[in-house]
Amino acid sequence: MAYTNLQTRGVEPQIHSFPAVSRRDAKILVLGSMPGKASLDAGQYYAHPRNLFWPIMGQLTGAIPELPYENRLVLLQKSGVALWDVLKSCTRHGSLDSNIENEVPNDMATFLAQHPHITRICFNGQKAQNVFERHFSGLKDGKLRFTPLPSTSPAHASMTYEQKLEAWKTILR
Repeated sequence: MAYTNLQTRGVEPQIHSFPAVSRRDAKILVLGSMPGKASLDAGQYYAHPRNLFWPIMGQLTGAIPELPYENRLVLLQKSGVALWDVLKSCTRHGSLDSNIENEVPNDMATFLAQHPHITRICFNGQKAQNVFERHFSGLKDGKLRFTPLPSTSPAHASMTYEQKLEAWKTILR
């Protein structure tokens, strides 16, 4: 309700990402930019019904959308995949990444120090990669591999599900 009241007055509220979903033995970190409105409302990563993240992860890790959210997170983690967002908070009108302003990044250096087995960071979309490069260029030390992936967002409709799935298969290779 407070979010809606602020919006009607033309003031965008500061929105906050979710905590990382990870185990200490994670090998792959999938980074988004910031959860969209449907995800923020549900309190779950990639909750928009047309977002292809969970159908793709279902194909790759067994974390199918039909499973309860907590079970999907467990399957991701068992597969060595950690999930987080580059941004800790921002302001944004609607859910489009292009509307993100007032960025506050997450503490990526501490996270990576606490997860020493991560060797690959995969970006769910161009915005996540751009924000990471803007805030964390010093983390490109040769130990980590960086993999840009097509956004699973329904706003990124220039690729089919099959094309996105094929690109995302690289994360577990």
